[in-house]
Amino acid sequence: MSGCSKRCKLGFVKFAQTIFKLITGTLSKDKIEDELEMTMVCHRPEGLEQLEAQTNFTKRELQVLYRGFKNECPSGVVNEETFKQIYAQFFPHGDASMYAHYLFHAFDTTQTGSVKFEDFVTALSILLRGTVHEKLRWTFNLYDINKDGYINKEEMMDIVKAIYDMMGKYTYPVLKEDTPRQHVDIFFQKMDKNKDGIVTLDEFLESCQEDDNIMRSLQLFQNVM
Repeated sequence: MSGCSKRCKLGFVKFAQTIFKLITGTLSKDKIEDELEMTMVCHRPEGLEQLEAQTNFTKRELQVLYRGFKNECPSGVVNEETFKQIYAQFFPHGDASMYAHYLFHAFDTTQTGSVKFEDFVTALSILLRGTVHEKLRWTFNLYDINKDGYINKEEMMDIVKAIYDMMGKYTYPVLKEDTPRQHVDIFFQKMDKNKDGIVTLDEFLESCQEDDNIMRSLQLFQNVM
């Protein structure tokens, strides 16, 4: 592995840690100022002001995120292997490789095999600060693995199993082997309203918003994004 590649992977882990601070609310305004004073932003995306208008992040937050993304990973793009290494560090007791795979392809909306800062921060804005409707649409896209506009039971099973695998064997209470299948069966029975074996976006949105149990379950899944 080249020195640049190693630096990129290590740097993006730092960037991921900044994201987790945003998620948990521990990246305060004062902390953002400190972060900016420590390292000046040497490279700026041309559309920083446009991103501020398109996302729910402030200019300061975008500067911090971009510095972590670009200065620590000079190539300006992140590949799937980096995603897997990040999630392996955050979930050391499980196997995060498949969930990282699915998540990466949800971020890689243009299917180029790499994620640019603009792609990443736009999706991050939805996941952290989007409306319920926006978050649900993004989640539907994650579950729609083959991007055909529908979710079938196999796709939902793949995602749910990947999440359980990532959480690992040290979860409490200990999960039974058939728990993912039971979870999917319940979800699908409620979502597939016309019983045609697939879930459309409209069915997904309607089912999630009318069922508090589904919303709570999806919220748990969104917390590991």
